[in-house]
Amino acid sequence: MKGMDTERSRGGEGTTSRLRSTSGNGNRAKSRLKTNNMNGYMYILLCSNGAYYTGSTKNLDKRMQEHQNGEGANFTKKHLPVILVYYEFFERIDEAFYREKQVQNWSRLKKEALINKENSKLHDLSECKNETHYRNALLPFDSSTLLIDSE
Repeated sequence: MKGMDTERSRGGEGTTSRLRSTSGNGNRAKSRLKTNNMNGYMYILLCSNGAYYTGSTKNLDKRMQEHQNGEGANFTKKHLPVILVYYEFFERIDEAFYREKQVQNWSRLKKEALINKENSKLHDLSECKNETHYRNALLPFDSSTLLIDSE
């Protein structure tokens, strides 16, 4: 993660970090990542095609090297180089894997709100915005329209 500086904060899901480029020679940012057999990371990469890739790993430094060398996921192999834009630290790898699956299903806007630490936007971006949901949300509930199966 040469040339990157991390900002860390403690969140409800795990330790979160947003990365930003450093000025100068980039030597300020030494890897401060914790690694043991139980810890895990959920991370988001920005690929060369502009898409986000979400993954999880026990060793973030090693996994980033694998992605950059084309040894990572098939998707990232095709869209090199990749940039680590966000990660969260977890005490257990299974928690990181669960968080990966959660974030993978998020919209691009919601991922960008997470990356940019715009936590106040996350709830609004979680709401379904399709026409049917919006129309039904405005209608008052009428229990007489329920179909009850009676045998």
